[in-house]
Amino acid sequence: MRETLIRLLVRLLPGVFLLASTRVDAVDFETDVLPILKQRCFECHGESEREGGLRLTNRADAFAVSDSGKSAIVPGDSGNSELIARIQTEDEDLVMPAEGERLSHAEVQVLTEWIQQGAVWPVGRKRKQHWAYVPPVKSPLPDVDNASWPASEIDFFALARLEAANLSPTKPASRERLLRRLYLDLIGLPPSVEEVRDFVNCSANNAVEDVVDRLLASPRFGEKWARGWLDLARYSDSNGYQADQIRSMWAYRNWVIDAMNDDMPFDQFTIEQLAGDLLPDASESQRIATGFHRATTCNVEAGVDPEGNRTDQVIDRVNTTATVWLGTTLECAQCHNHKYDPFSQQEYYQIFAFFNNTPMEVKKDNANPNNVQFNFWGPKLELDLNEIRKSELSEANRQLADAKKQFNAAKKRVTTSLSEWEASLSTQDREQLPEDMRKTLQTESAERTKSQRQLIINYVVNRNLECSTLKKSIADFETRIEELQPDTTLVMVEMDKPRETNIFIRGEFLNKGPSVVPDVPSALHAFEADLPANRLGFAKWLASRNNPLVARVVVNRWWAELFGNGLVRTSEDFGSQGDSPSHPRLLDWLAVEFMENGWSMKHVLKKIVMSSAYQQDSAVSDKLLSADPNNRLLSRGPRFRLPAETIRDNALAVSGLLSTKKFDSPIYPPQPNGLWKQTGRNEPVYSVETTDRRYGRGIYVVWRRAAPYPSFVNFDAPDRMSCTVQRPLTNTPLQALTLLNDEAYVEAAKAFAAVIATRAPDSLEDRIEFAFGRCLARAPTSEELTVVKEIYEGELARIRQNADESKNIIGSMRLPDHIATPKDRDSWAAWFCVANVLLNLDETISKN
Repeated sequence: MRETLIRLLVRLLPGVFLLASTRVDAVDFETDVLPILKQRCFECHGESEREGGLRLTNRADAFAVSDSGKSAIVPGDSGNSELIARIQTEDEDLVMPAEGERLSHAEVQVLTEWIQQGAVWPVGRKRKQHWAYVPPVKSPLPDVDNASWPASEIDFFALARLEAANLSPTKPASRERLLRRLYLDLIGLPPSVEEVRDFVNCSANNAVEDVVDRLLASPRFGEKWARGWLDLARYSDSNGYQADQIRSMWAYRNWVIDAMNDDMPFDQFTIEQLAGDLLPDASESQRIATGFHRATTCNVEAGVDPEGNRTDQVIDRVNTTATVWLGTTLECAQCHNHKYDPFSQQEYYQIFAFFNNTPMEVKKDNANPNNVQFNFWGPKLELDLNEIRKSELSEANRQLADAKKQFNAAKKRVTTSLSEWEASLSTQDREQLPEDMRKTLQTESAERTKSQRQLIINYVVNRNLECSTLKKSIADFETRIEELQPDTTLVMVEMDKPRETNIFIRGEFLNKGPSVVPDVPSALHAFEADLPANRLGFAKWLASRNNPLVARVVVNRWWAELFGNGLVRTSEDFGSQGDSPSHPRLLDWLAVEFMENGWSMKHVLKKIVMSSAYQQDSAVSDKLLSADPNNRLLSRGPRFRLPAETIRDNALAVSGLLSTKKFDSPIYPPQPNGLWKQTGRNEPVYSVETTDRRYGRGIYVVWRRAAPYPSFVNFDAPDRMSCTVQRPLTNTPLQALTLLNDEAYVEAAKAFAAVIATRAPDSLEDRIEFAFGRCLARAPTSEELTVVKEIYEGELARIRQNADESKNIIGSMRLPDHIATPKDRDSWAAWFCVANVLLNLDETISKN
């Protein structure tokens, strides 16, 4: 009976920390009961709250008589335990929790069985440490019944959990679907029709591995995977707040892309971003990396307190670092000791001290004392020029000097002949001169003032053809030299003299308490004595193999990127209030595997995508959906909507418009006119690109916090005012309207239509099959083929009834040179309607 109960709990309660391969005779308080109490009860009956006189954080209080005169827990007697009565009652005035969802049947079963077994609660010994603070270890691979299914170590853990729940894996995904999944997951772009055909026809045993290796080595890999990291880094091309001016940060964005393409070991990736400037003989690249913590918002509005602004930035750096590398809600300790996790307020400000030695980042404009606004300041790095740009700058300077020399010579020739010019003027010529010139010429030459003589010189020189031509050349060269000047990027700088750090009473920076020195939380591994007490020492401590959290947190985020949910669903919170891992031993195995293999991101990703668990079909039966609704047991392959940037990149790639160039400064693709005028002060100009920059990848699109690219926002992209660990996934009518009407997607549909319309051979069925292959990496079903034929033929007939209809649809669209322009504009317009339908399919914007 008890064996059956545990099996049932494994099926119904994936969030409770149960080891699928372990069979126990008693419900365990630490692993089974405590997570429920923390997540469902402690908010009202915890350390700081004691509603109804009940506290459930220790045995004495939990077993005591509450204000109701009853005991919440009566060991061995669940029927007389008020806790069980309250979580089961139908009385809305008595039911607990008072707010939020009721406990599930499985949770009630766990608590009931635990009390009935005597409510064993650890007493007289140190309670078990929370699982996330215990160093991960590689467990032996569990035994499974279906030994032929696992393709990697990952699959043993996944299959053991499935078999414990009496479930079986789903069949493998089709070759077409798997290839598209791999492309979208690893490089964020779809495969071509030819790549799909070659993969389907390839019979080599290592065909999938060859594709994975090729995609991991692609420069497109970093462009895809940098997106998630830039969300964490709150990367933006603007300062934030109401003014939200544009700033130069693109070098950091490209550093992240390059680091991921190079598979920089994650420990080095960490150290360079947190303290690259403190490394011995720090390179330009290592200093650029510190842009991670210069990506904070910066307030330059009137009335800002510069020190308050700096303090807000340091607080953000502490909180972001804790979220990104430790998966903790450390910000809860800014005002008081953390209520649920082992972090004190003092420890918060000890970490704060590592980041506190920074200069001011805003200052008053001393040249204009009447200006109440502040200027954005802060440390900047002038970027080195590449050899081509250096050569261009040198040549432009040489040409400028030569033009100035020629201009001065021409000017001299003109000024030496002023008397002849003046004598040549007729009465009619003089009458046509500007008034100030007429008055000046009426003055005798010897009696003219210096300013009058200069007025004549300027007038004559400006109207001299040789001088005016040379003057324009000088202006052009000066503009070109300005364009070729080194760009800058924001970097971290350590002050020579350390600032004193104090605890802020109640988190208020003006209410300073005791001073503290840099140190780390006692609940985690020790800060080694040979490490410097600065950001560099902290970064090395953070990226240490002794850190129980960092590897788990990182691989969990990558798992979430591929499967939609992490093994720990609360990727931002590995603390006691966060989710327990669905596969704890698998999470630990991946964490150790990550560290043992040089902290290699690509190694871990390859492990995951080569697994049978990942390569399952995403189709789900009613039975499987009921047993595993959120795919927590990994009973099928992943299926969810693509991120905002990938939706746009995918449409551009399918249409043939996508530019795969790597860009430096941010790109400005089409967006609604005047949008930026509605936000910010002294709004920067949004100049829509007219070159191939218009079609660059989403990672390069300008990111202004007050007004991010609107189609990205509609598909749940954040504003990046703060660290974002996992974007929400929403479904709204606005998303469909975006795909139908946004200029970027309309252009993509027109270009896609042109590609279809000029496709040989000239067969309607062949062209529809080609369109499906290009858009969905598969052939259409017979029903789909019939429907699309009807759409095309119906639209073509309608368009040909109106001579101007195709012009109205296609408009003035100019295709790039590599896309042929269809000769039959009516057919092009009809195919546009088909392309619009295909690009708007749920399957097109989803990973299946």
